[in-house]
Amino acid sequence: MGKVTGFQEYRRKPPERQPTTERIGHWQEFYQPWPESNAKEQAARCMDCAVPFCHTGCPLGNIIPDFNDLVYRGRWKQALERLHATNNFPEFTGRICPAPCEASCVLSINQDPVTIEYIEKAIAERGFAEGWIKPQPPAQRTGKTVAVVGSGPAGLAAAQQLNRAGHTVTVFERDNYIGGLLTLGIPDFKLDKHVVQRRVDIMSQEGISFKTGVNVGVDMPAGELRATFDAVCLTGGSTEARDLPMPGRELKGVHFAMEYLTQQNKILAGEKISSRGRISAEGKRVVILGGGDTGADCLGTAHRQGAEVVHQFEILPEPPNTRLSDNPWPYWPLVLRLSAAHEEGGLRDYAISTKRFSGRNGRVQKLHGVRVEWQRDATGRFAMKELPGTEFEVEADLVLLALGFTHPENYLLKGLGVELDPRGNAKAGADMMTSVPGIFAAGDMRRGQSLVVWAIAEGREAAHHLDKYLMGSTKLPRSLPGALPR
Repeated sequence: MGKVTGFQEYRRKPPERQPTTERIGHWQEFYQPWPESNAKEQAARCMDCAVPFCHTGCPLGNIIPDFNDLVYRGRWKQALERLHATNNFPEFTGRICPAPCEASCVLSINQDPVTIEYIEKAIAERGFAEGWIKPQPPAQRTGKTVAVVGSGPAGLAAAQQLNRAGHTVTVFERDNYIGGLLTLGIPDFKLDKHVVQRRVDIMSQEGISFKTGVNVGVDMPAGELRATFDAVCLTGGSTEARDLPMPGRELKGVHFAMEYLTQQNKILAGEKISSRGRISAEGKRVVILGGGDTGADCLGTAHRQGAEVVHQFEILPEPPNTRLSDNPWPYWPLVLRLSAAHEEGGLRDYAISTKRFSGRNGRVQKLHGVRVEWQRDATGRFAMKELPGTEFEVEADLVLLALGFTHPENYLLKGLGVELDPRGNAKAGADMMTSVPGIFAAGDMRRGQSLVVWAIAEGREAAHHLDKYLMGSTKLPRSLPGALPR
């Protein structure tokens, strides 16, 4: 424990953000530099608890009290080594993770939790600045070949682990960019793309081969993939977006959120988009349906594009400001959250059900909705009930559907003969292997839509089992909570 009385002396103080009026004028990350003294002071708040619940709150099982103590003592290189022992990409999770570890922090019982996520980012950035993070190619190769399909966080984590075990790894990506959601789904102002490319470059130098523009199952037959490699790890995303089939859905101006976000990221990467195909909020009245992270990403993007006004509607009721009695610590707090995008503006409303869209000349002009309430039915489940007389309409030139995702596109899974679970994901056992021997699955393709930190954990876990499948034993660590020995 770095400073015995640290949690009593210091309050939570994360890095400051640029003023909203400044940051909506650009697409770069907007956190101000965090002095080393601030990071050490925040690390001093860690109580090194007898039972550190932050360990189990983190899907990666990060050894958080240890690296907090090392940061407090100024032993940054050792802190990086401790962090990298469980997390391949702390520079990603230190920026975009919702920090379930902080929700489980013992200090958060009656105070604000330790700034674990920002400390993690500070450690990673110190590692890059000092040159401590560099390629680590394996000392020798095993002669085994592995295909990783999908270059999102699960695929990158699996690829790096398997490469370091000595296997020859090829990552296939159907788009022209490596990184999956990290590169095409998350806005630059949350995760600058040079941060992703920096790590991909290191992985290339470690000997991993990246093949872009290859849609396995379409450009490359699924059977060819299986015949060419000794093992396969499927790490594609859960990319089938949840739709909203209703009158007016076909109108121009109604788009899936990921269409919108991906296009903007490609524009920032230098791609040219024709004016006819451009999805822009500039000067428009925007409605976002969905109150999660993707909806907030759409909100921040609309602000930067110059939207006239933005409404964000959520079908569920507004969460409380503090935990309710049936949502105790250390469970994830079901409370109202204010993201950086919400600080920048926009109108949020809850318990709203969309009934239809209307417009003229094939373009959307209005959203028609009704207010609802949620009540328990005879079985004890919550059921939605429309409130008579609460019908309303909102003018809208652009509607973005941020309603989540249902399952991965299954043409590859069917081509490989992989059995699906009831939700349409790849069915895999505790060893991450699918119904087809030698084919493993991890990340959203196996567990469904989830967090980046869960994707990294799944990729590491799949690598452990895949290496054991190929070699009979493995030294790769397990990653899922409770699996990695303490």
